[in-house]
Amino acid sequence: MRSPILFCVLLYLVGVIQASPTINTTDTTTNDSSEASPFTTRTIWSIISSSVLTLFACIFSAIHPNIPSPRDSPLRILRRRLGIMIMALISPELIVAWAMRQWISARQVTRQFEKSGYPSVRLESEDHGSTEVTVEQYVEDHDNTRLLTAHPKVPTSRFEGIWHNLAKPFTKFFKAYVLEQSEDYTWTQAHSFFVLMGGFMLYVDGKPYHTLQPDEVLKLIRAECIDAPTLTENQIRDRSKGNVISKGLIMLQVAWFIMQLVTRVIYRLEITQLEVGTLAFAVLNFLTYAVWWNKPLNVRCPHPIYWKSTESRPEDHIYDVPGIDAPPEYWIFSPVFGPIEEVIGLSYIPTSRKLRVPTFDGSIDLEDSNKLLLQLAALLMATIFGGIHCMAWLFLFPTTQEQVLWRISAVAITFTPWLCFLPKIIPDSLMGVVGFVFGLICLVSVILYITVRALLVVLMFTALRKLPPGAYKAVSWTTLVPHL
Repeated sequence: MRSPILFCVLLYLVGVIQASPTINTTDTTTNDSSEASPFTTRTIWSIISSSVLTLFACIFSAIHPNIPSPRDSPLRILRRRLGIMIMALISPELIVAWAMRQWISARQVTRQFEKSGYPSVRLESEDHGSTEVTVEQYVEDHDNTRLLTAHPKVPTSRFEGIWHNLAKPFTKFFKAYVLEQSEDYTWTQAHSFFVLMGGFMLYVDGKPYHTLQPDEVLKLIRAECIDAPTLTENQIRDRSKGNVISKGLIMLQVAWFIMQLVTRVIYRLEITQLEVGTLAFAVLNFLTYAVWWNKPLNVRCPHPIYWKSTESRPEDHIYDVPGIDAPPEYWIFSPVFGPIEEVIGLSYIPTSRKLRVPTFDGSIDLEDSNKLLLQLAALLMATIFGGIHCMAWLFLFPTTQEQVLWRISAVAITFTPWLCFLPKIIPDSLMGVVGFVFGLICLVSVILYITVRALLVVLMFTALRKLPPGAYKAVSWTTLVPHL
């Protein structure tokens, strides 16, 4: 995270130097009584740099990738990261859906571990009884000392439950940054994100064997094949390459970019097509950062869990499918359709988890209500993303052909995602008849979407060659707001 921030600071310093005012030595007549103008001038470089910095924050710094395999080379990790960046540039709503799926899965996993009584995991037969645990648990840490941890008090009234939910964020902040920290092994949301991104690696005979899923961790603990992972939330955050300061700087840049666009609208100053496109990324970026706030950033090494059973082997408890990254029925389009289906939960796609979690992992079986919520949220994000591009409908373009292309592309990315949702509302009895037609429509829609998205990115930059005079004006006070 250090190098991207240094790069952003360097670009900002260059922009400050180029945007610094020059002194006119020939004109000595000044009017002291006149008021200072509320506007200043900006250059093409300042427009491009502020937009590119925000785009960089949205497609690179905001993405929290899963943990790579111990056998992955740095070049392979970089290539995978570049692939995610290209995906974020072409289809940012898919990244938001990925983040939302992990957030929903993390909440589901957290409830699962709380119900199991982690770290003193109960047997499955005991889980079917009362889920309310009132006895205190003792957890042994690395120094063979005992730490007393108690389950939170269950609210006894509706008012108390509402007050508990409202005060929960402030309580977490107070405990995290004010109170003295202690070794607490309670399972938290950070643990759930960590296990979903491949944070627990099973070692057999001193070698990495398998990336454990949440249910596999509980299953092996109950079978006494492994010990419960002794990993605190602070230790997980220590592995993360991002913290409140680094994430705050990115959010500050995105918030400043949106704020200065709002002021341009208030003062009726022209906005460039590049800024409109960047605004669409910035709006989706806020949601991505919100749902991934507790997910560790750029963790490179998983936490080792060692096999201790001498009576059984891992293959007796763990089933791993062959390396299938996408369903074969899509042929050459498998790299495109596979991640989409897996993220939004249209179908279960078996993927190998031998040494790492697939990038767009959909192995956690979500509840039907959560699947529907995720699919509707993805469609809503796609509609918002396309609708923001439609804001440039009446903008001035260098040529009429470019204006028509922008309008067609903006409408296409707004409505084509809804075509892929049509099979969800068709009765199953009719799917056999019209299934092939809808499949063909979805294929054409995806190809059209990728094409017009690439076209919009090109038009964002080509439109800069001929801007209206008002686009070079800027509101003076916005430059005083801290930003990169």
